Amino acid sequence: MWVWLRSLYGETSDRLLLEDAFTFANWRDAFFSPTHPKGEAIPDVHDMNCPCAKTTAAWLFHPQAGILASQWQRSLLTHAAISESDLNQLLQRRLFGVTRRSLQADLQILTDMRWLEYRGQKYHRVHKLPSRPTTTTSEPTFTNANSNELNFLNQEDLVAIAQNHSQMICGVQRFFLKLDYVIPRNTIDFVDDWQHQLRELWEKTPVPPIQLTYNSARLGNTVKCIVYPVCIYYVQRAVYLCAFGQSPDRETDWYNYRLDRIQNITPIKWTDSSLPQVLQQRYQRVNLPNPEEIETQMSQAWGFDFYLPSRLMLLRFDRDHHDRYIQGTFRHDTFKAIAYQQAERLIKQHTPLPEQQQALLKVLSSRSPQDAYYCVHYRHKDHNVSMRIRAWRPKAEVLMPWDLRQRIAADISAEFQLYLG
Repeated sequence: MWVWLRSLYGETSDRLLLEDAFTFANWRDAFFSPTHPKGEAIPDVHDMNCPCAKTTAAWLFHPQAGILASQWQRSLLTHAAISESDLNQLLQRRLFGVTRRSLQADLQILTDMRWLEYRGQKYHRVHKLPSRPTTTTSEPTFTNANSNELNFLNQEDLVAIAQNHSQMICGVQRFFLKLDYVIPRNTIDFVDDWQHQLRELWEKTPVPPIQLTYNSARLGNTVKCIVYPVCIYYVQRAVYLCAFGQSPDRETDWYNYRLDRIQNITPIKWTDSSLPQVLQQRYQRVNLPNPEEIETQMSQAWGFDFYLPSRLMLLRFDRDHHDRYIQGTFRHDTFKAIAYQQAERLIKQHTPLPEQQQALLKVLSSRSPQDAYYCVHYRHKDHNVSMRIRAWRPKAEVLMPWDLRQRIAADISAEFQLYLG
């Protein structure tokens, strides 16, 4: 934070050539060398003159800082719960050799501490500086308050892991969360801007509706949608805004908008005549959508596109594969093992057309009763469910519903043709 503040408010030699209103990208380009990587990974030492190559010791004990290294270290060891070896390791680390997201988080900390203001998708230097921050404890501890802040992880075991391991242990980080993240690097700054803008909107009372300009992959076109923003999810490689109102195809009231495909967000008033009727009604009833509605819907059927129709799926797993990789795992609340005879009953109950029912019963009769059979309620046409089924092939078979089974068969046939020659 000290280096950050010197770059923003320091003397002429330290202060960056930045406008008083700036983006993260503006600060990054002014602070680092022109060859500094702009991706998500921790940057390699690409240029010894780039600030990301400087160690913590080099920042602290630079002659201009006027800090005597030996005296400073003795003072810190006296007052802080840290060993001399751990301190030496920390001092030799590259202070700004961190991920882009760590730097973005620093800007958020400065904003929360009122050293910066965030508005209009930009950070603004403040004219009245806040008081110097103080603390009464030497080490961070988890309280009920910041324990609750981890609930966004949405799974009790991950919350417990984060509580136990999010802090360094004897100066070493032992817990890492690795996620697949497919957001293109050239849109990362926009994604962060949208998240900041949404955060500002959610701090308003009431939260306003917004008009999105959205590049829809499904439609292959850019559309405008008026929605009420509810919450953000990271699911299966990307970040999504769950919103209520208009969907790109106008077929559902809910939709999950991928943040990197949003081109513009414009807040509008609740009195705007262009508001969709379903959104006007929820506002007038003082019953605007909330994240709990989404969680409830997702608990009822497997799939992230919680607004799609729920259907019953019947699955068969190869017994050996099941015993190695499926048994003892959790997929969804409704994902349950059933007996071979129950599979037959479900086909009869949920396949009304006689020809399709007879065809599926014939398939089932040719399968081994010793295999593992499961049923699950799922969101029909949910992309993430389709990807999971594809990953299980050929050790898993969808027996029902009929149309899903036929679509999978067509995909497999088309894929086989690619490898036939």
